[in-house]
Amino acid sequence: MSQSDNSFEPNVIDDEMLQKAVEEQWPEDIRKLAKAEGINFKDVMELQLSFRNILQIDNLWQFEYLTKLQLDNNIIEKIEALESLVHLVWLDLSFNNIEVIEGLDTLVKLQDLSLYNNRISKIEHMDTLQELQIFSIGKNNLTALENVVYLRRFKNLHTLNLTGNPLCDEEQYMLFVVAHLPDLVYLDFKLVSDTTREVAISNYHYLTDLLEHEEAQALAQLEEKQAQQKELEYHKTAFVEYLNGSFLFDSLYAEDTEAAKLAYLPGVDDLLQAYRKDFVSVCENLFNYCLKEHEKREAEVSDFYEGLHEVLTANQEEGRRIILDFENQNKTRLDEIHHASSHDTAESMRAEYNEDILQLSETLMTLEMQMVDQLEELIKEFERNIAVIASTFTENVKGMMTQCRDLENRHHEKLLEISISALEKSLKDELNEELPDDVREFLGDKNTIVNMVNKSHKIHLLKISMRECDILLNMYRWEASVKEKALQNEIDRNRNRVKEIFQYIDDLQEQLDNTQIPELTE
Repeated sequence: MSQSDNSFEPNVIDDEMLQKAVEEQWPEDIRKLAKAEGINFKDVMELQLSFRNILQIDNLWQFEYLTKLQLDNNIIEKIEALESLVHLVWLDLSFNNIEVIEGLDTLVKLQDLSLYNNRISKIEHMDTLQELQIFSIGKNNLTALENVVYLRRFKNLHTLNLTGNPLCDEEQYMLFVVAHLPDLVYLDFKLVSDTTREVAISNYHYLTDLLEHEEAQALAQLEEKQAQQKELEYHKTAFVEYLNGSFLFDSLYAEDTEAAKLAYLPGVDDLLQAYRKDFVSVCENLFNYCLKEHEKREAEVSDFYEGLHEVLTANQEEGRRIILDFENQNKTRLDEIHHASSHDTAESMRAEYNEDILQLSETLMTLEMQMVDQLEELIKEFERNIAVIASTFTENVKGMMTQCRDLENRHHEKLLEISISALEKSLKDELNEELPDDVREFLGDKNTIVNMVNKSHKIHLLKISMRECDILLNMYRWEASVKEKALQNEIDRNRNRVKEIFQYIDDLQEQLDNTQIPELTE
């Protein structure tokens, strides 16, 4: 369909269009069967919506396992509503009216993308398509060769079509592209020769060497950022994020305007540096302690589930042995009942076998109840261990946070002394230091300066208490979570096991009930 074809009314992608499109893809026999049973769009792997005068992409969320989508030869103006198609490998949006590359972020498995014959002027917004191998963006409005540089991030790209763009008219077009994309196998439907590659690399090495250096730097920065993020996530699981270093101390003063003014007073800077050193030392001790406690918690949980697995495995093996023994002993029972010499004999044999089935049920349920009792003791012991870990952790954290408060209290006392001393000197005109006007203003009144010091002190204590509360609350949540998970897992396991036993017994009894026996003779 031509991009300027307005001979038909624009269409929307509705259920009727989708139903029809899916049916058209299938052979006649499968199509009839699908119509009779209904089509589940989740089962559709490929979808062709070409030449349908579609203006807007929509209503495709149902095709969550789609791997191939054709939307070519329509009048689509914007790439959108594709975010749910996370399994898409092949996407054709050629011959449309698209102006901007967008809406592709979630299509991380995409390998083949065609945007041929659109109105695109810049290659962008494709960073997540790291699996891209084939890219067709010919016959668009690309004018700058710099667009090619963007494609260097796609390490798997081996086939590229740019033909029909204004940038192709550049004299060094081919050499520029091959130099910047040295792993290309095909460019504009032609095999890239070794000679072309060698000449291109030779001609543009001064640009590509610089790019490689910049890319290496960018990669190193990205890896460092990712490592820092990974470390931060680990610290969060240990409840100690931003406790290493001076983060907490700096946060005390981040919004403390009063402390900023008091810092100008003589002697406050030395006092503050000493306070900072001692405070950070306590934070480092707290940080290291919490990390060790996190490892201890992880080990406790791991040991519990390993022990649980051993007990469950032994129980399951015993259950399988009991069932296997029963089945081996009763392989021919149904056949014997069926071929019994008389109706009465068969009924007697059936009743006997039914009793054996009930006995098996009782044996399996007894084994399961023993398992329940054993696991109950394991879980109780686990809960006791977790409670001890949590209690010890809580007390030690409180102790170290109390050290922080004590340091703050001592700092407050000394700061108050310095402030009042500065006030007295100021009143006697013995204060020689040059101070900002707003600082000199509050040195004129004792109540003002005392209130300032106290206000700053309260802010600091509040932030210390809030951080302590965060740590203890996280511990409480962790303790509750691991206990609840262990208990709920056992409830679910027991429920499922009882269902399995009942189902197995029901199947045996159904087989027995369906076994034909000799008719009753008069």
